[in-house]
Amino acid sequence: MAPAPPHAGHELPRGKPASAAGHAASASMTQMSFSWGAHAVVLFPGWPGEHGAGAYVLCLLFVAGLAALAEALAAVSRCIARRGASAGAAPASSAALLTAAHAARMAVAYLIMLAVMSFNVGVLVAAVAGHALGFLLARSRVHPAAAAGGCAAVRDREVGAAGGAHGDGSNKA
Repeated sequence: MAPAPPHAGHELPRGKPASAAGHAASASMTQMSFSWGAHAVVLFPGWPGEHGAGAYVLCLLFVAGLAALAEALAAVSRCIARRGASAGAAPASSAALLTAAHAARMAVAYLIMLAVMSFNVGVLVAAVAGHALGFLLARSRVHPAAAAGGCAAVRDREVGAAGGAHGDGSNKA
């Protein structure tokens, strides 16, 4: 026995225009399994859609950039938390900054989740690659700033470059 069409047995309420039937049919035919192709719709209606391979590559780069940004925001949150903890009781400005960084990270994380829910394999790979790249650059011990202690090392280098590490203008090792 052949499977029933997706809308078999479902009738539109009386008085609905025929265009509503087409909309209802297209809304319920959402892709629910992973697929590969450049004709995905990610985050916004029609984007990248049928705009070609260039728009699809731009979409993948955007998703990877969002994922890298999420990792960078996580590193920034940790720096702010460490700075507040080293000062004893965290001042209100540190708490507000930490809250803003957390809110931004969550907003970016939800955008990434919605992008991956397009069920496009390329988008999934771009998100994972972006997270990996962001972790490598912002939080791994391989990156010079992260290996030297993260945000404190970057701050010390900036101070050292501005006035010298020893306070007398000389940068002795």
